[in-house]
Amino acid sequence: MTTIWEGMVGAFWLIVSLDGDLVEVTLLSLRVTLSATLIASAIGLPLGAWVAVRRFAARRAVIALLNALMGLPPVVVGLVVYVLLSRSGPLGVFGLLFTPTAMIIAQVIIITPIIASIAHQAVRELWADYHDLLLSLNATARQRIATLLWDGRRALLTAALAGFGRAIGEVGAIIIVGGNIDHATRVLTTAIALETGKGDFGRALALGFILIALAMAVNYALHVVSRTERSSRW
Repeated sequence: MTTIWEGMVGAFWLIVSLDGDLVEVTLLSLRVTLSATLIASAIGLPLGAWVAVRRFAARRAVIALLNALMGLPPVVVGLVVYVLLSRSGPLGVFGLLFTPTAMIIAQVIIITPIIASIAHQAVRELWADYHDLLLSLNATARQRIATLLWDGRRALLTAALAGFGRAIGEVGAIIIVGGNIDHATRVLTTAIALETGKGDFGRALALGFILIALAMAVNYALHVVSRTERSSRW
């Protein structure tokens, strides 16, 4: 009980004093996750809308694949990215392994199917409402997708936030491709694992509190966006 209390007090002072290492790890976590979310959204949102609007032979298979990839094991993603970026891999010449870029690549692979699948569900509902109107206007496929993405921007923001929330708590793939290198690739989740193993519960708890605060902020944003989306439809 004493150890826990001391850890809580230590965590409080680390956060209040804006400990340098704590701030550095938090900023790197946000930089990596925000970058991955932006890239994954740029890929996943149009992809989800395209699958919702277009009709093609393998459409059901693509939808099933997107849904299946939502549960893609992060450790497997980390292993695949590691093999691709290692010196003996096809992309090893770029020297990206154990860098924030490698971590971003892994997170993009993990959250793109999540964003695309949620976007597909949202755009499919809008497409049912806009179908006759857009066809009567002879809108091209690109115009249809652009219109649906714009009108469903609040619901699609929910998809992006869901991807961010999934990425910010990721540890398996990140520690494999990033290496948890101090002042280089150490983020909140990998730092928590490290500090817990070292027995520095104060620092581990401080990192954990920050991670929980970020997760709660994302959940609150999702709640606000969802309420705004529902109210806008009435």
